Amino acid sequence: MAMQFYAPPEQIMRDRSEYARKGISRGRSAIVLSYDKGVLFVAENLSNALHKVSELYDRIGFAAVGRYNEFENLRAAGVRMADLRGYSYDRRDVTGRALANAYAQTLGAIFTEQSKPFEVEICVAEVGQSPAQDELYRLTYDGSVQDEPGLMAMGGQAEAIATVLRDQHRPDMPLADALRLAVEALGSVGGEGGAPRTLEANQLEVAVLDRSRVGRTFRRIVGAALITLLAQSAGKATATDAEATDAEAPDAESPDAEATAPDAAEADQAAEAPATGKAGTDQGRTPPKGGRGKGGPTTNPGEPSA
Repeated sequence: MAMQFYAPPEQIMRDRSEYARKGISRGRSAIVLSYDKGVLFVAENLSNALHKVSELYDRIGFAAVGRYNEFENLRAAGVRMADLRGYSYDRRDVTGRALANAYAQTLGAIFTEQSKPFEVEICVAEVGQSPAQDELYRLTYDGSVQDEPGLMAMGGQAEAIATVLRDQHRPDMPLADALRLAVEALGSVGGEGGAPRTLEANQLEVAVLDRSRVGRTFRRIVGAALITLLAQSAGKATATDAEATDAEAPDAESPDAEATAPDAAEADQAAEAPATGKAGTDQGRTPPKGGRGKGGPTTNPGEPSA
C-alpha cells in the first residue's frame, strides 16, 4: 500500500503564501489615495474593457491587482451583497467595513481550504465627508484586512511606490496634484536601468469617489477629460520647478549679492582719492575747519584779516 505524501501545515501555508505573492508582484500596480474632494483610484492598465477599478455601491469603490478572473468574481459578489443589503434594509446600512469583512472571510476560506489560493490583492474604499473620514481597507490573498490611512499601493513594486507617495502626499491636495503624484509614483519603477517612466493617458485607468456628489459618487475620468487633467498637473509641476529655480538664484538685494558685487560708490571714491606722498605728507588734503595746516594758522574767510 502506497504511503500518502505528508507535509507539515506550516510548510503548506508558506508555499501558498509564496505562490500568491509571486503572482501578485507580476501584475501592474494600482494606487488609491485621498485628496481634498474625494478618493482617487489610479491603475496602470492597457485595456479599455477589463477594469481594475470599479464601483461597489453609492460611496464605495473597488480596486484590485492580480488575476483578473479571480478578482472579478470577488467584485461581482461584493456588488450582489451590497445590493441585497441595501434593498433589504437601507442604503445607509451598506458600509465599506462590512464589505471588507465579507471579502476577508471569503479569501481566508479559499486560502486555507483550497489547494490554490487567489492571486489577488484588493482595496475597498469608502469616501467620507472629509479626508479624515475616508476609509481604505487592504485585503490580501490570505484574508488579512488592514486599515490604510490616506493612501495605499498594490501590486508590482508596491513598497517603492508607497515610499514616493508617503513623502509627498497631503490629504488636502487638489485632484490635479493628487493625479500628478500618483502618475509620478507609478512611473518611478519599472524603467530601464532604474530610470523613471512617462505614463500616457492610454496607459492609465483613473476614477474618483467624489464626496461633493449626492448618491452615487463614483465616476471615471477618461478620454479628453483625463488628457486635460494630466496636462494641468504637468503644467503645475513645471511652474513649481520654475519657482524653485528662481528661489535658488541669488537676489540682487540679498546680502550674498551685495558681498559679491562691487559697490559702485566705493569704487568711485577710490578712483577720485589722491595718491599719498612721501614721508607721511598729505598732499592736497584739506585741513579741518578751524584747525592748523602745514603752513601755519588759517583764517576764516568770513572774518577780517589781522
